[in-house]
Amino acid sequence: MLPEPDPDLCRALAADLRDAGFTAEALRDAWGPAADDAIARGLRSPASRALGDRDDALAVLGRLLVLGMPAAAASVASALVRTGAVGLARLGLAEVGGDAVRPRAVVRPQSYTDDSGSGQWWIASDLDEAALGGPLPEDHVLGVGGASLTLAGLQLPTPAARGLDIGAGCGIQALRSRAQVAHVVATDISPRALAFTRLNALLNGVDGIEVRLGSLFEPVAGEEFDRIVSNPPFVITPRVADVPAYEYRDGGMIGDDVVAAFVRGVGAHLAPGGVAQLLGNWETRDGVPGLERVRSWVESSSVGLDAWVVERERLDPLSYAELWVRDGGTLPGTPGFARLVDAWLDDFAARGVTQVGFGYLLLRRPATGSPTLARYETLHTALASDGLGGHLAAALAAHDRLAELDDAGLAASVLVVAGDVTEARHHLPGAEDPTVIELRQGGGFGRALGVDPGLAALVGACDGDLPVGALIDAIADLLEVDAGALRADLLPRVRELTFTGFLRFAG
Repeated sequence: MLPEPDPDLCRALAADLRDAGFTAEALRDAWGPAADDAIARGLRSPASRALGDRDDALAVLGRLLVLGMPAAAASVASALVRTGAVGLARLGLAEVGGDAVRPRAVVRPQSYTDDSGSGQWWIASDLDEAALGGPLPEDHVLGVGGASLTLAGLQLPTPAARGLDIGAGCGIQALRSRAQVAHVVATDISPRALAFTRLNALLNGVDGIEVRLGSLFEPVAGEEFDRIVSNPPFVITPRVADVPAYEYRDGGMIGDDVVAAFVRGVGAHLAPGGVAQLLGNWETRDGVPGLERVRSWVESSSVGLDAWVVERERLDPLSYAELWVRDGGTLPGTPGFARLVDAWLDDFAARGVTQVGFGYLLLRRPATGSPTLARYETLHTALASDGLGGHLAAALAAHDRLAELDDAGLAASVLVVAGDVTEARHHLPGAEDPTVIELRQGGGFGRALGVDPGLAALVGACDGDLPVGALIDAIADLLEVDAGALRADLLPRVRELTFTGFLRFAG
């Protein structure tokens, strides 16, 4: 268990790290892009080899705090002039024995970009498999990974008063929430995880984060929040003996029940207008698609909820099993790998699972009235983690405005093409007219849509000058088609393009 972090020591360590230039960019430059990428794959020797015998502060701290390698006490004293090796030990980050300092945790710089600009955190977490030399302990507290960065990038960049981070882990989501939310409650079933959350908040000089111990909504019974975020322990794990139950990924329930419990229960803890965002897995069982099962969870919520659910990936049971067995540090060819894979396959077979979907959910409690948004979609394009939260916020605002407009109101609206939209036309050799017209989105979800000449002409004409209805009438004259029929065809698609960010309301 980590000790209660000393605020003065945390400030001293932050000052030492700052003086050492301990940033993600500086470390990447020091050992090179290839070695930096290898660290994420559990390979630390390329980075160590690149540093050679360098003994400057950045190199010493890179080996000790990023790679999880021992360092000479004298070198650590020179690199951390305020904190020293003893201070690291008091924070639970290292142990001192003779002339050597051995890490007990990693502290890795993490750059981020959001709507307010760029910044950096230092994130402490448990030693990884490379530093441990074997499988992770079940109470392992994970650092910042791809899923963490995805969810952090998805968070809405709009201000709110009260926030909740369920399953806080090392605290990365709580830190991200505090950029816009005045006070954040961070919960976890792991006292060790909450200790890392407290430490990371102090290390980064972030106040307004309160930690509470407990599962799901137990620590906040009867409370409501404007913003809820969660990277829950959603990994589907067999409930049998000899299968490790890692706290950071396993919620202790059968199948995808932990995500179902979150979805069914979150509405009661959302204030009117409040938004919850989370990552999750869902099973396709006995022929019922995973997204349809998610829809049933939303519809059985105790409070009516708007829902926008995006499935990013689907895996068959074998691929899913291999992924998470490797994630725990048991590799193919090592003792126990095949046994663990078989345990996963038996578990899936018992429930009739044929696929597992992964994605994210945005749920909102309507400020007034009934839910108006029920969108369940599959998107396999690459997700950019930076700026996607702003795209989601704009889509929700567009949805709310569109919900108030009937077709006449939409026809009277003035729209503009988003600045990241491009058009591509594909012609057969010698053909005058294109066979394919495609609109592409540079930001957001990077959607690509095939459109017909009428819609392409409308989008191209949306320059903030004339209302949509007038543009459609002009296009109908140009194409020599019935204006009423063209309106009936185009207006529903204009709604879709406005929600997804191809078009925007002028002004």
